[in-house]
Amino acid sequence: MRKMVIAMFAVASLAAAPVSLQASPCKDAKGKFIKCPPKAPVKKGPCKDAKGKFIKCK
Repeated sequence: MRKMVIAMFAVASLAAAPVSLQASPCKDAKGKFIKCPPKAPVKKGPCKDAKGKFIKCK
């Protein structure tokens, strides 16, 4: 019974860990809370200009 309770507690701890990491707010250099900057989208595929022609990626 004791091993079962310990195992269930360990599984619950692992399941809750990612939730606590995602909820961490952003802080500046002085330690004050600030609004988190938006994440840059991941660009896939070749680079194109406004007209749709292929260009060298930067």
